[in-house]
Amino acid sequence: MSILEIKSKESCQYDLVSLGEVMLRLDPGEGRIRCTRQFRVWEGGGEYNVARGLRRCFGQRTAIVTALADNDVGRLVEDLILQGGVDASFIKWAAFDGIGSSVRNGLNFTERGYGIRGAVGVSDRGHTAVSQLKPGDIDWESLFGEKGVRWFHTGGIFAALSETSAAVVEEAMAAAKKYGTIISYDLNYRPSLWKSIGGQEKAQEVNRRLAKYVDVMIGNEEDFTACLGFKVEGVDANLSTLPIDKFKTMIDKAVSEYPNFKVTATTLRAVKTATVNDWGAISWAAGEFYEATHRPNLEILDRVGGGDSFASGLIYGYLNFGDPEKAVNYGAAHGALAMTTPGDTTMANLKEVEKVVGGGGARVDR
Repeated sequence: MSILEIKSKESCQYDLVSLGEVMLRLDPGEGRIRCTRQFRVWEGGGEYNVARGLRRCFGQRTAIVTALADNDVGRLVEDLILQGGVDASFIKWAAFDGIGSSVRNGLNFTERGYGIRGAVGVSDRGHTAVSQLKPGDIDWESLFGEKGVRWFHTGGIFAALSETSAAVVEEAMAAAKKYGTIISYDLNYRPSLWKSIGGQEKAQEVNRRLAKYVDVMIGNEEDFTACLGFKVEGVDANLSTLPIDKFKTMIDKAVSEYPNFKVTATTLRAVKTATVNDWGAISWAAGEFYEATHRPNLEILDRVGGGDSFASGLIYGYLNFGDPEKAVNYGAAHGALAMTTPGDTTMANLKEVEKVVGGGGARVDR
């Protein structure tokens, strides 16, 4: 019997649907936000990046459930989503009031960092359209019950946007569970998002409630501690110093409390500089741990989105192989490749991922 009972491709219109905010990223390139005179724009968002990675790199049929203010900025985000091949038909459009006092689109100013200077993100996401989604706004019965979805993905970034966004997540998860759709959730703890709605205490209240629906839980040591309350004594809160055996102890505690977790996974990153990290990943599935190939001194151009690309590769491994060892290795390879290019989203293709999984190097391909 397989670890995850995934519905057949033939029975569903979508391989994966994500729920989350899609922001417009403004990137100063090699410069700084505070003194640049120009930005490149990308679209990005923790939950969305997974859907885009699965579509663009792995050729899966994906869609995004989100909301945008109906103005030219929102339409630019939509155009970027369409360029990524993700189905945008589930975007809920909110009427724009002309100045953004009641509804707007999120902006994310992000500089990549270099050497000893770490990456910096400055979000401008108050009163966004997607944060105002509420239960009843999306027809989940039609999506999961009629169209059919093999895998549903969302996470702690969207759940933290407002009081109602967490309720929307729970409504979506309940419908997905009803129709046998696999549910993955990336804890993605962001203190800045939870600060105004109750802090870490609220994060634990919300995430512990949502965790009961989850089949595949993704998150690092900080995420599991801050969002679910699991701690390992004598361990630094920075995952880069977390011994593997300590992480395993923490996961054993988590799956004991949440027997519905069929898979857990995390990247393992030791930050040496903004542009050199040790990189790996580990996953638990059906009582066994699987560790991806460790890549010391990985050179990085843009680290943002590496974890999301790991998640999309992991999900692809389960959708297409049902193999936990392949899944964690596809995830780690895809995450590594995604960080060699600018922007939140992947520019890798399946052939490149398979080359890295197979141990291939960086010789020129001609």
